[in-house]
Amino acid sequence: MVIKMNYNQTMECLFTQLPMFQRLGQVAYKADLENITKFCAHLDNPQNQLKSIHVAGTNGKGSTCHMLASVLQEAGYKVGLHTSPHLKHFGERSRINGQNMSEDYIIKFVQKHKEFIEQNSFSFFEVAVAIGFDYFSENQVDIAVIETGLGGRLDSTNIIQPEISVITNIGLDHTAILGDTLAEIAAEKAGIIKHKTPVVIGETVPETKSVFQQKAKEMQSEIYFAPVIEPESVIELVEMAKSNQKSVIEPAEMTKSKNSELLKTDLKGNYQLKNLQTAYLTLNVLQQKGWKISDENIQSGLKNVVKNTGLRGRWDILQDKPLVVADTAHNPDGIQHIIQQIKATPHKKLHLVLGFVNDKDVKSILNLFPKDAQYYFCQPDVPRKFPIEDLQKIVPKNLNAQYFKTVDVALQAAKNNANDDDMIYVGGSTFVVAEVV
Repeated sequence: MVIKMNYNQTMECLFTQLPMFQRLGQVAYKADLENITKFCAHLDNPQNQLKSIHVAGTNGKGSTCHMLASVLQEAGYKVGLHTSPHLKHFGERSRINGQNMSEDYIIKFVQKHKEFIEQNSFSFFEVAVAIGFDYFSENQVDIAVIETGLGGRLDSTNIIQPEISVITNIGLDHTAILGDTLAEIAAEKAGIIKHKTPVVIGETVPETKSVFQQKAKEMQSEIYFAPVIEPESVIELVEMAKSNQKSVIEPAEMTKSKNSELLKTDLKGNYQLKNLQTAYLTLNVLQQKGWKISDENIQSGLKNVVKNTGLRGRWDILQDKPLVVADTAHNPDGIQHIIQQIKATPHKKLHLVLGFVNDKDVKSILNLFPKDAQYYFCQPDVPRKFPIEDLQKIVPKNLNAQYFKTVDVALQAAKNNANDDDMIYVGGSTFVVAEVV
């Protein structure tokens, strides 16, 4: 007899019975595509029914995915958006035109395939990807924007044949899995570049650019590099002449845009300029491929990302007096951008509510934050948390720090201590942010 599950029981089945990287770390990571290939074959390969955009990168890939989805929605397409991790609800991982996958769909899918999932010891992420592909296929989306989880080459999402591949940037993160040099990590991310399929690269340094160029040449794929962006500049991309399939198309010359209104977004944070640049170039290439996307669609889509897609946790302003901001940045590259943004934000005293997970170089991350701030350290409510007792041992003694067992108590302490013209920043981990937004 089949026992029917409700939503909470379904989530319990997924979260506790399946290995989940976001909660457990490296032990939950499976470095091959055998399982996802088997699962999708069981589902009649829904990924083969999808037109898609595939997005990888160390930072910025989530924001870039949401920008692309928002513009495509404005252009009148039915758009699937698959991202990870979720903040509040599993359904956030697979949305259609900004609407989360329904609880009913999740329950029915897990109920139907529970025995097959258990027999094959699939990971949480493999199930999440498979259900996303199935959901988009069944609902006949016009295009799906698919964010990789970890890496690219062996990521479970890497069984799609996209219209275009996108790699936002490369930084040192998940080095135990992806490699401990930028070139090694770039090689893993470059694994999403497909045969004769255009690829857009957001940011490079010399050691990563050569990796992307070589991979694109091997795959006979056109490669587009986004121009370097200056903080006060908006880019006008000149028309890129079509070239042969083995060519490398270099950045367009940067000029002041005559259409500066076109390149503005409702997403806060100066670091979004780089993601904006990457998204805009991707949309330009899609136009060349025949997708009907007007300048008006781009302008409206970029200005309404939050409204259209429901994105949270990126320089997310939670209140004004005192200013409370949460951001999911969690590696040195992302944190450096956050520090620049904090410095550019008017405030009197800075209060930092920070918690971490146990596979990050917490010492290096702590060194990036201002020493004269008031610190409120805490631990997110996940098994992978960096325990507050261990954190207390490595925090420099010269920091003005307090320690709390939970995120909410730490944030409340910061609010109690802050004046109206102060600033409170909440971050260090996606899971810390998930508890406050």
